[in-house]
Amino acid sequence: MASARLEELLNRAIAWEMQVAIQYMWQHVRATGIESLEMADRLRTIAVQEMTHAEEIAERLDYLGGVPTTQPAPIDVGGTIQEMIQNDIKAEEEAIAVYKEIVKLAVQEEDYVTERLFKQVLQDVEEHQDQFLRMAGR
Repeated sequence: MASARLEELLNRAIAWEMQVAIQYMWQHVRATGIESLEMADRLRTIAVQEMTHAEEIAERLDYLGGVPTTQPAPIDVGGTIQEMIQNDIKAEEEAIAVYKEIVKLAVQEEDYVTERLFKQVLQDVEEHQDQFLRMAGR
């Protein structure tokens, strides 16, 4: 069984993963202009990865006896390519902080499967953040 705090954090992670999956997919659809050509394809790929993360986290929470959320966190697509990228950088930064907290808590609770899962998800999220930072010219 997951502790109440771990269940809360896992549900937060699921909500976030669903949010960005939807956000990135809509950005993929809505991106226009010459600068969006490469970005649109990358957003679609990342969106699919994020939905896979949501599924993996939900399966883990279900196994631990928790009830996975079905509600995404608030979605903020943005209007311009620059707004989209800034929204995405912010979303990835928020996830990184929460996922590091989940790893620490999982270690404390001797839940090594959740620890391993979130180390992998954290690696993916950091790669996504790096891609968005590069798109922003940072």
